[in-house]
Amino acid sequence: EALLELLECLGEDKPVVLVLEDLHWADRSTRTFVDFLARSLRRERVVLVLTYRTDELHRRHPLRPLLSELDRIDRARRVELDPFDRDELAEALADILGEPPSEKLVRRLYERSEGNPLYSEELLAAGMDGRGAAPQSLRDAFMLRIERLSADAQAAARVISAGRSLDEPMIAEGTGIEPNALHTALREAVAEQVLVADEPSRLCFRHALLREAMYDDLLPGERSELHLALARAFEDRADFENDRGVELASAIARHYATAGDQPAALRATVQAALAAREVHAYGDAADLAERALELWPRVPDADQTIPLDHVKLLTIAADAHGVAGDRSRAEVLLGHALKELDPDVEQRRYSELLARQSRIQWSLNRGSEAVETAERALSMLPPDEVSHERASLLAWAARTRYLRGRHRHALEEGEVALATAVAAGDRRSESEVLNTLGMAQIVLGSVDEGVARLRRAIEIAREDDDIDGAGTAYSNLADTLSLAGRTVQALETAKEGQVAVSGRVPRPQDWMALTVSDLSFEAGDWATARANLDAAAPAKQLVGRQLIFRHVRQAEFALGVGDDDTAARCIEELEPLVARSFEPQWIGAFGALLAELRRRQRDLTGARAAVTDALDRMELCTDDVMRIARVTAAGMRVEGDIAERARDLRERADERDAVARARIHMQRLSAAAQEGGPVENAWKAVGNAELARARGKNDPTLWAKAGREWEAIARPYLHAYCLWRATEAYVAAGDRDAASASARGALADVRRLGARWLEDELVTLAQRARLELGEDAGDPTRPDSNGAGEDPFGLTARERQVLALVAEGATNRQIGAALFMAEKTASVHVSRILSKLGVRSRTQAAAVAHRLHLE
Repeated sequence: EALLELLECLGEDKPVVLVLEDLHWADRSTRTFVDFLARSLRRERVVLVLTYRTDELHRRHPLRPLLSELDRIDRARRVELDPFDRDELAEALADILGEPPSEKLVRRLYERSEGNPLYSEELLAAGMDGRGAAPQSLRDAFMLRIERLSADAQAAARVISAGRSLDEPMIAEGTGIEPNALHTALREAVAEQVLVADEPSRLCFRHALLREAMYDDLLPGERSELHLALARAFEDRADFENDRGVELASAIARHYATAGDQPAALRATVQAALAAREVHAYGDAADLAERALELWPRVPDADQTIPLDHVKLLTIAADAHGVAGDRSRAEVLLGHALKELDPDVEQRRYSELLARQSRIQWSLNRGSEAVETAERALSMLPPDEVSHERASLLAWAARTRYLRGRHRHALEEGEVALATAVAAGDRRSESEVLNTLGMAQIVLGSVDEGVARLRRAIEIAREDDDIDGAGTAYSNLADTLSLAGRTVQALETAKEGQVAVSGRVPRPQDWMALTVSDLSFEAGDWATARANLDAAAPAKQLVGRQLIFRHVRQAEFALGVGDDDTAARCIEELEPLVARSFEPQWIGAFGALLAELRRRQRDLTGARAAVTDALDRMELCTDDVMRIARVTAAGMRVEGDIAERARDLRERADERDAVARARIHMQRLSAAAQEGGPVENAWKAVGNAELARARGKNDPTLWAKAGREWEAIARPYLHAYCLWRATEAYVAAGDRDAASASARGALADVRRLGARWLEDELVTLAQRARLELGEDAGDPTRPDSNGAGEDPFGLTARERQVLALVAEGATNRQIGAALFMAEKTASVHVSRILSKLGVRSRTQAAAVAHRLHLE
């Protein structure tokens, strides 16, 4: 009562929080005091915080009755503190280490500590790589809990420490304890907080470190005997239940290996790898095959123990790694397999391995090597034979033709490959070549025929449970539908494919997420684009073509929202990757992105070079008019800017050169439109408008026409860009009403999208032209630039101040008020500025100031 009165007095001054920690260790007096306080505190400004560990409360623990009583008090609240998840653990480790921890360290500590902060810190202190043994004090505390169990309960715990998670029949096999006694022992271990129900029929240790302490306490001989007994028991169960699934097979392999029976371990590990492959658990299959490769040299006459040779085992491991996403490891393993074969003796088998290696090389962005390897593989087979091997190589050759932009050759070679695949009964090759033929037909104008073939490719792949093939076909169908201008259908197809590969193999899932991101961005759903970009694997986990795709998507999204710094980092990462690529889809995208980034950075010479480099690489080796059109349009945008700048600076030779280059680009766009469809026609319309801008005859009607072309195929971002340019043209022509309407339409689009850079351009233009935006008006959110641009006109500091206000649309009176000068003096300054800039109106002066960053 005296303590209660003390707390009440303290609470009158300010609220009091009384914390009693580790209540599971409290004596009777403390528990009585807590009970008294909990019941007595009513109006006092006191909060009582009690903590205890649930895993310390065995069935007869004296704290349990008190907790039950506290739960009945209305004012009491029980708060369960969950363990850290991986992200929270990583954050805690970063605080301890002073730097972000590696993914391996986080994974290792999370698996051992199960998110317990104390255990994580102790394990980290025991070894900075997270592999060190738990501190002796922690292990002693765990063993004290185990040692107070009965002999039968301890025997069960020993078996479970070896088996990790076992059901009662398996525990009985390992202990030899009769059922009733075992049931009693297990109930005791659960009541004492040593074991816990893992699944309805299984038991495991309450904590991984508790199991680790028990397992470390076993003698070496005890461990071997336990693992051997469990391996045989699992084998008996597999035979009895005719269960050849991954879980049982993996358990058998693990226990035989730990018991030291290497031949049995090799046999069981190979069976487990094959079982994992059968259910498309390719990551597990790769790990198990690698384990089998490690066991191989330890087993005499290994090829007599299992029904395959070392080359076949290497191939199984390589295939699993390839599908799971580790293409670099797959290539290494295939290299080892090729070294073990004599190409003169086993030509067909050697050719088959070369075919696999070619696909891996292409995925690693080494196109030249991949083509050479495929040609060598094909040369090792009889020229006219009908076989799975030849069908697969022909299908792959057609695919590489397409990916290099040689669509007509891909169509011709694909028809031959399709006939071979059908004659050989090779459904996988048939699906692959239908995929290639469908893409080629769509981009060459036979859209409906191409869609039908791609749909058939998807159907075959799904019937054969070929997830990788189905994902590739869905992505390609979506991409080519987009190239054909069917934006909505393309996005629907991509989302359909995403559902089809969901929860299966990581590579197709990541590729489909990036595809959905790409097409959502195009269709104007930037929230979905962002979400799918975040859902895909991060760049540091990717290699080759997937890494390129990831960087392209990240860079384009960043440029779209105006995050030029992120775009610059991605483009810098892309440069060496694209330099090795043969694919127009990457060369073209990189060229367009780099040109736009440099244009915004005011490096117009560098932007022009980016376009030239991309076109030089593409034009001589591809008929991919869509990719050429995109880069060419980027080039026309750059030449328009260069021509405008040259006019502002009265550099007539540079202006003529930019206009001449723009005309050449226009010829490319016209040629692309003759061969292409709605997308190429839209780029041509943009080109016509850009050419007029470059020639100093910016025409709002041309920009409005280009905007309608993009609007017709549901591309709101490009539609908004055209409206911005139309607004500029209307302002230059003095039509403020049309300019205001155009600006309002563009702002509605860009604000819905989140295209901040374009919003800033529109708002700045509206301010300097004094356009009527109504509720759409706003202030630019653009971050501060690196300072005003260089002044080639000899403006004084005072004149630049005046020009900045002119650019904002200020009148002479407003300029005078802002700069504390007479209205007449402001008028004189404005006249001098117009003369120096070589323009006739304040609007033209504001436009020059904005283009040359003088404001």
